[in-house]
Amino acid sequence: MIGYGNYFYRVTILARWLLLILLTVPVLAGVVGVVLPAFGYFPAIGANAVSMDVFAQLFALNDAAEMIALSLITGVASTLIACLCAFSLLAVFYRTRVLSWLQGLFSPFLVLPHAAAAISLLFLLSPSGFFARLFTFDSDAIPSSSQSYFLFDELGLGIVLALIVKEVPFILLMALSVMSQPLMKEKINGYFNVGVSLGYSSISVFFKLILPVLYPQIRLPLLAVLVFAVSNVEIPLILGPNNPSTLAVAVLHWFNHIDLSMRLMASAAAVVQVGVAAVAIGLVILIENILAWLGERSWLSGKRTFGDDGLKLLSLFVVAGYAVLVAGTLFNLVLFSVAQHWPFPQVLPSGFTVLHWQSVLEAALEPIINTLILGGMVSLTALVLVLLALENEVLGSFNRAPDKAHSYQSNAGALLNIALFLPLLVPGVAFLYGLVWFQQIALKNAVWFHVYIAHIVYVMPYVFLSLAIAYRKLDSRYAMVAQSLGKSPIRVFLSIKLPLLAGPIMVAFALGLAISFSQYLPTLLATGGAISTVTTEAVAAASGSSMRLSAAYVIIQAVLPLVGFLLAWWLPGVLFTPRKVQINNKTTSPQPFRGS
Repeated sequence: MIGYGNYFYRVTILARWLLLILLTVPVLAGVVGVVLPAFGYFPAIGANAVSMDVFAQLFALNDAAEMIALSLITGVASTLIACLCAFSLLAVFYRTRVLSWLQGLFSPFLVLPHAAAAISLLFLLSPSGFFARLFTFDSDAIPSSSQSYFLFDELGLGIVLALIVKEVPFILLMALSVMSQPLMKEKINGYFNVGVSLGYSSISVFFKLILPVLYPQIRLPLLAVLVFAVSNVEIPLILGPNNPSTLAVAVLHWFNHIDLSMRLMASAAAVVQVGVAAVAIGLVILIENILAWLGERSWLSGKRTFGDDGLKLLSLFVVAGYAVLVAGTLFNLVLFSVAQHWPFPQVLPSGFTVLHWQSVLEAALEPIINTLILGGMVSLTALVLVLLALENEVLGSFNRAPDKAHSYQSNAGALLNIALFLPLLVPGVAFLYGLVWFQQIALKNAVWFHVYIAHIVYVMPYVFLSLAIAYRKLDSRYAMVAQSLGKSPIRVFLSIKLPLLAGPIMVAFALGLAISFSQYLPTLLATGGAISTVTTEAVAAASGSSMRLSAAYVIIQAVLPLVGFLLAWWLPGVLFTPRKVQINNKTTSPQPFRGS
């Protein structure tokens, strides 16, 4: 039994190293692969001289500065506003039942891919969209592009709005998950009770006592949100201006240009995108320090309130805005997908048909199958590696002396955190293009393998982060009792821990599916269009002229991850419900171990 346990321990070590390799090697290789062409080295087109000429050509473009500024401003503004909205909601509704209701309200936009969210807003905010129909009372009115202030505008307001809509639910639920940890929850409750007992309002207590403790725990994920907002492609491609576009969209166009020499320009712009992301991080850190200084002054002021009325008004505005967006999106998408003729400004279509759904289902059958196969493979791989890596933390601490166990977990956790956030903190447009360059050199025809690697780089961090808290919080006494009865580590892992963690495991798998389903840029670049998914087809449909087909694709995009989460919530109760035992003609249920 000991040898078998040691063998399982070696398997967990191998899984942990494989996880680290999958997280770091593609990113680092991609960065190298994009830096070399950026400096003029691209042997495939005869460019062998290393120089700064490509960067000079890039900055010589008339709209280069505007593209950089648009990317920087939209990313930083959306992240800051989303943080303000999320923290205001937490401060106003903390310790109320409204928070659980808000999770249900935000869940549609949480599971909706970025491309689908952008298309949904396009339906609502376009000059002939649903909101324009509601407030147009002239039956002979003709929609004009000048009527919309949020679409394709030079300031990128539509990009900012779409990013805020996607970021607020993520930041809110991420903060709630940290606040639910036992030690953190106990500390926060203590601070809250002390603050309220001293006469401070609940909002003031949150911002002066709770947020300084909470923010360091979610700082890295927030920076990852910032980098994504600065370098996102799908939302600016659908809602942003075209001339000039954001830098990430320009990189996409140059990379797909028929002239292969434009890939040098795309690589140089991708390197600049890394610099833009670094500047954005620097700006946010500067704002952090300014707010921290102002916070220290507010502590000494003795004021018992903290702009309570304004924050309450902002929170109510955010809740009302999301309620309108959710209701409008569902109503609009369903009607557009079955509308036969819907002239402007009628609020309802004149007839209904399923012809659009027939066309979409016939064309989308292969993309749906590809999406499910790819998402299933990637999510299953990520789940297995994450579970074994987390088990390695436990076994590694047991195999060391007590004084070394804590240092081992700290060092291992620090290394893993760096690897986990590396794909999230490096802009995708920076390393994905370089990764494609390497893929064209090695295993050029292994298209499925290339897109599998491109997806798993993004799926793995989210699966780990969603599962790590539950795994580390699992009561170790269950394993101790099983081992005292002679069970090997692998038996404890398979028979005790996995059934107890069935719920979090299913949710992590569903989250992996949702992340994989939403990937647009990795799929497009890694396959060159050879493998179509629901997301790539949805973006292509949004670029066309048929809003009916786009609505049907968005519904499919939303339904796929939603089904995954519904199954994740339902299956654990069905498969792992404790069986009732009949003793002396009395039916009893197993009781959980409570200790002494």
